[in-house]
Amino acid sequence: MPLFGREAELKDLRELVDGPAAGCGGVLIQGEPGAGKSALVAEAVAAAALGGLRVLRATGVEAERNFAYAALHQLLHPVRAGADTLPAPQRSALWAALGLADSAEPNAYLVGLAALTLLAEEAAVKPLLIVAEDVHLMDRESAGVLAFVARRIETEPIVLIATLRDGELSPLRDAGLSSMDLERLPGDVAAELLDSVAPGLTTPVRSRVLAEADGNPLALTELPSAVTDTSDPVLPLTERLERTFGARFTALPEPARTTLLVAALNETGSLTETLAAAATLLGEDVEPSALAPAAEARLIDLEARTVSFRHPLMRSAIPASVPIGERRRAHLSLAETFREQPDRSAWHRAAAATGADENVARELENAADRSRHRGGAPAAVAALEQAALLSVDPERRADRLLRAAELAVESGGRATAERLVRDARAGELTPRQQATASWLLSGFEDGVREDPSRITELARLAESVAEDGHPDPAMRVLWGAAMRCFWAEPGADTRRTLLAVADRLPVENSDPRLVAVAAYVAPFDRAGAVLSELRGLVAATGADPEVDRFLGSASLQVGAVDLAARFSAAAAPGLRAQGRLGLLPRALAVQAWSRVRLGDLAGAVPVAAEAADFAKETGQPFMYGLATAVQAEIAALRGEHKQAKTLADEAERVALAAGARPVLATVQLARGIAASSEGRFDDAFADLRRLFDPADPAFQTALRVYFVAELTEVAIRAGRVEALREIVAEMEQLAVTTPAPALHIGLRYARAVLEPSDELFETALRAELDGWPAERGRLHLAYGEWLRRQRRAIDSRAHLRTARETFDALGMTAWAERARRELRSAGESSPNRGPDAREKLTPHELSIVQLAAEGLTNREIGQRLYLSHRTVGTHLHRIFPKLGVSSRAELKGALGLVSGKGGY
Repeated sequence: MPLFGREAELKDLRELVDGPAAGCGGVLIQGEPGAGKSALVAEAVAAAALGGLRVLRATGVEAERNFAYAALHQLLHPVRAGADTLPAPQRSALWAALGLADSAEPNAYLVGLAALTLLAEEAAVKPLLIVAEDVHLMDRESAGVLAFVARRIETEPIVLIATLRDGELSPLRDAGLSSMDLERLPGDVAAELLDSVAPGLTTPVRSRVLAEADGNPLALTELPSAVTDTSDPVLPLTERLERTFGARFTALPEPARTTLLVAALNETGSLTETLAAAATLLGEDVEPSALAPAAEARLIDLEARTVSFRHPLMRSAIPASVPIGERRRAHLSLAETFREQPDRSAWHRAAAATGADENVARELENAADRSRHRGGAPAAVAALEQAALLSVDPERRADRLLRAAELAVESGGRATAERLVRDARAGELTPRQQATASWLLSGFEDGVREDPSRITELARLAESVAEDGHPDPAMRVLWGAAMRCFWAEPGADTRRTLLAVADRLPVENSDPRLVAVAAYVAPFDRAGAVLSELRGLVAATGADPEVDRFLGSASLQVGAVDLAARFSAAAAPGLRAQGRLGLLPRALAVQAWSRVRLGDLAGAVPVAAEAADFAKETGQPFMYGLATAVQAEIAALRGEHKQAKTLADEAERVALAAGARPVLATVQLARGIAASSEGRFDDAFADLRRLFDPADPAFQTALRVYFVAELTEVAIRAGRVEALREIVAEMEQLAVTTPAPALHIGLRYARAVLEPSDELFETALRAELDGWPAERGRLHLAYGEWLRRQRRAIDSRAHLRTARETFDALGMTAWAERARRELRSAGESSPNRGPDAREKLTPHELSIVQLAAEGLTNREIGQRLYLSHRTVGTHLHRIFPKLGVSSRAELKGALGLVSGKGGY
């Protein structure tokens, strides 16, 4: 159609595709049906061809939504030969996803990385325009890959243009594309368009069309032939257009109608398949000429091998125009045509079913297994849900619904999973099915938004399921309950109930899940046993990332932040390699939280940023909140107070309504550190005091043991010694029952500061602090400050110097400045610290350069960080001048890694 009224949008698109050099990004064109999205895309494609870009296209089709990676197959088919050069894991994942090889179930993120790498390689030869039309109709797997690519084409000569219908959902909405919203045409432009396509209309008909079209370009071009009087009832525009197209369909001769109906129900648009199925229905051979009347009626474009509908509304209007029996026969003819393609055949048989049919249900169940094998969890969910609807046996129906719900959890479909569980619970469930229904929704937000009383219900359910001889489902239910004890506070009685159930489970005490459950439920009472198990398992790190993740989480609960950093750091590479991006941000958040507590800010910066990014991308708001709160703490420790406030406010916004205690605790910690470094000690005490008040939403029973030293510092300076003594006395009582390292380190510091003496400071410094550099630096600073106040300036200098050097190395700016001031007061000059090389880099750049310094190639770095290796190379090219280096060999020295500065 003519592009009346879309001149500005067309100009923007032409500029976008005008010979991209790198990082042009993309645009998401949104509008109602008929707004002109496809017309704009056609103009952009023409401009791209003139500009020398290669165009790759994929279009979403309703009938293909249940076929995993169908749209991706369209997109990559012209460049599939390039996949042979991909790294083996990516190549294997991509071939399996596209159904071109029989291999293990591909991971969606490995498929995304493979697609990104392949497209980047093609773009290096010739810039690319990727066109993705009707993304709301695409299978979810393909749309997810496109969103993955869109987020990561920042430095590639690739432009992505996608179209989306108003009000529809798609992963592309949150992929960082600029938005182009197509409004209806104003009255004068609409009239101009109508007059250009239908100049001979009478005045009444012209007025009627303008009124009914209301500025919709497609309606303005299609309604003139249908609107001949004013007697028809007023219908919504979409229904009006569908009725218009349906009328054109019913006016066709019989062979054309039958063949066109088959084409509308056939998801591929293959002319050969359509003619074969139509021949079955008509009982005679059908030639392409049978569709000529449909082409003349402007319903389809007929090409040598394909039938394509001129608009999605035309495709949907045709099946709606025939009786259900006629549609059923068309589906059966397609099922027979696809007998060598069991998945497609199964779906068409399902569409033709008139009631419960176990044979078709089994076919769909098998199709679901094949979809999952290809990495298509959403497609498998759809097949299993349809199989459940066709199930004869109620127990099998429930099993299929719960299997579908489990896959929905894995693929991040919370609303789908909840609906499927609700449907399963509408029938009578076995104990095993009840357990499955209860634990699987724990995959979303760890039950943060649920009533705490739910935890006791889960404990009883776990016990019941274990008694019925199902220990593994029971363990999963119990783990879901234990995780809730981290985010919320269920109370002592509930914790005792959970612990009793855990003790009775027929599971080895060394089972990592049971170790983690004990740590979450009883972080003080069971700390000794948990620490013993953890220390015995340190040597086995790296063998299983899931085990390392459990152990890292357990370590954090029992005050062993050094072990938490170690286990979670070991978990991350394995989770990356497996493409388990749902679990990766959890391991990264624990790693970042722990590294900050240890003072390793340089190591924590990129980890926290990546945890926040992946948590956001995978739909985990509270893990995003926790990672953002850690970033706020880092900013506070670096003296970046404005940034700390912004990040803390963002984390609190995410966590406050649901009362996510670990996030709120870390937010208050960041605020207290910032206030302290600004000299606002009363404010700092008020912020940190909340962490020890059980009535406060920022109180987290396990994490509070890490904050004793911070509270002690600000309480002394705020003159709140008596309040501090009360809290320390409470912590001293707790210390009798637990060997939690963080608590004992904090209490040794508090004792020395409250009743300062050489003996107490030396005792604290003689403790095991090899893995706790920030705490050692804190002790040296406090000892040096006390010695100077005792007029022992010479004795104080060594401690103050050590503190300054420690905090400089850790990047803890405010603490380093305190040490400098004290040194000057003690009679020793102290040069200002120059900026650390790592502080010149963004978190993203720091991630890349640290891996490069370890000797990884660009391709290996790309696989770790889910980037194309060309993007990595571009970043390194920009990073080298910032660091004043000219080669990778110089990176270790520039980052201070040769001597271990800031390393972990």
